[in-house]
Amino acid sequence: MKLLKQRFEEMMDYWVPAVFGAFKLLVLGTCMFLAIKSHHDGAKKEKEAKKEAKGPQ
Repeated sequence: MKLLKQRFEEMMDYWVPAVFGAFKLLVLGTCMFLAIKSHHDGAKKEKEAKKEAKGPQ
């Protein structure tokens, strides 16, 4: 029969990388989304600024 400590270590060998890996993917996905969104919003603002600077014709 395995000792409680050995079973705990085996469980941690699997769950710790799985939990940290899932967290890492969540953080990277969120950062990628925000980076793309800010880039898109900045391009939209530049386009509007050029349109306003050009003036109504």
